[in-house]
Amino acid sequence: MSEFAADFPGAVVRPSPNHGLRADQRSPDMLILHYTGMPDHEQALSWLCNPDSQVSSHYFVHEDGRVLQLVPESARAWHAGKSCWGGESDINSSSIGIEIANAGHPDGLPPFPAAQIEAVVRLCRDCGSRWNIAPERVLGHSDIAPIRKIDPGENFPWSALHSAGVGHWVEPAPITSGRFFQRGETGQPIEALHSMLSIYGYDIEITGYFCDRTRGVIEAFQRHFRPQRVDGIADISTIDTLHRLIVSLPKYNPS
Repeated sequence: MSEFAADFPGAVVRPSPNHGLRADQRSPDMLILHYTGMPDHEQALSWLCNPDSQVSSHYFVHEDGRVLQLVPESARAWHAGKSCWGGESDINSSSIGIEIANAGHPDGLPPFPAAQIEAVVRLCRDCGSRWNIAPERVLGHSDIAPIRKIDPGENFPWSALHSAGVGHWVEPAPITSGRFFQRGETGQPIEALHSMLSIYGYDIEITGYFCDRTRGVIEAFQRHFRPQRVDGIADISTIDTLHRLIVSLPKYNPS
């Protein structure tokens, strides 16, 4: 792919051939954050630019805060894979993908350096402003592909991003004892849990049965919004945090 002008003023262009056209000329209305999951960040970057890999992202953020743009925002980068959010299954056509250099779970969840997070905030704010992306549509790969993906992981500082004006967040409810729901349970409370997860955007069928898929979606939710404990159990803390996120959505609080 030939050179192109960077969309983000702070980015250096390193073109990847792995992209195509957005379906129906869609404009992006989501930001999807990933970690690379590889200890060698240059190798991860090379993979995203290798035509044999069939994967890419729009941006790559180094640990020191340097931002590279691999694919123009007008194009469809190949970062989301099989995924779904709010009933939308072609996430690549509706999103901007940001890869963050971090070895992730395979290397014990190393911290994200402050310079890197500051760069991610600047990039997300710039993209969000130009494309009018709603805070609740700034998501992790694990949100749109539960079970299959677990990045950017429970150590990613979503709270810090929200404090800087990026993403949707409420303070997680404290973890306490009390009633909880787990695999194998059935009934109206599980149906209500499924409904709440679906309302927020997660891809889950409302069956009233707490299955393996339910556990996986709960884990994805906890990684993003209740990272203190990721166990796939719908305890009071998880359910209360989910409820407060839903009622704080703009459609429940029209201005």
